[in-house]
Amino acid sequence: MEIDWLYDFIAVATTRSFSRAADERHCSQPALSRRIQALELWAGALLLDRSSHHVNLTVAGEAFRQTAGDILRRLAAGRLEAQERARGASDVLKFASTNALSLTFFPGWLRRIETELPFVPNVQLVANHMEGCERILLAGEAHFLLCHYHPAATSILTPPKFSSLHVGNDRLIPASVPVSRSSRKPRFKLPGTEGAPVQFLNFRSESGMGRILDAVRAASTLQMHLRPTFASHLAKLLVTMVQEGRGMAWLPESLIGDQLASGDIVAAGEVEWYVPIEIHVFRPKLRLAQAAEAFWEHVEKSAVKPIHEVSL
Repeated sequence: MEIDWLYDFIAVATTRSFSRAADERHCSQPALSRRIQALELWAGALLLDRSSHHVNLTVAGEAFRQTAGDILRRLAAGRLEAQERARGASDVLKFASTNALSLTFFPGWLRRIETELPFVPNVQLVANHMEGCERILLAGEAHFLLCHYHPAATSILTPPKFSSLHVGNDRLIPASVPVSRSSRKPRFKLPGTEGAPVQFLNFRSESGMGRILDAVRAASTLQMHLRPTFASHLAKLLVTMVQEGRGMAWLPESLIGDQLASGDIVAAGEVEWYVPIEIHVFRPKLRLAQAAEAFWEHVEKSAVKPIHEVSL
């Protein structure tokens, strides 16, 4: 059995797609498929159900996913510890962060925590969409993951393997350009009608905010009529598309605060259309390097109380 087979399996299990997993693993789809088949032969069980359009895990695959994740995290933790001991002491902190929060929340949050630390950390940050960040944490390639969170949206970073702390608040606001520079009325306004649906700019499924919006909209009692016209996992790109007048999108307030203040962007609906969300930092339950554990202790001291969740 080869370690790369486990990384391949985790990629397929996370994306539920051989083609997307092959892109993530920088290999051809046939090569990835052969390695997965070799892993199944070694395991003595079918791990993936290939009978439908989407790849699903078998019962054996669900169980093996936990084992594979544990193995990769323990290997990564052991590697980091070996590096730490070889250098005598390590102050490296490795973060994965969703793209929007890496720009808006992370710098100030890190600065506040750093003032309480007894050392100056060497910080390494990788920004990606939520699905990519989950894979980074699952593989043990980062100590922490910073992301938006809503209890209605599913995540693979669940107890008892992972812990999270609530470190901030945000809101997804339905955003539109105004009708004119002199008006604060939105060009694209919720809820729309069956005959005139609102042009909708959406997050892709690999985005954490996409998951949140899908879950909240599915449970919503509010009636809305939307016509999807564009999708991306990049919040900054959706902001640009909104500013270009291409439609309405739910965008994090932390990212569009300046545009809302200037009137370049306005709310496309009243407050009942807003989605309160939290900002969480996740970590594996495994013991981390000394510097990472020290950082977590200070994060715990500054964690905030949960907000009251409101659905559309």
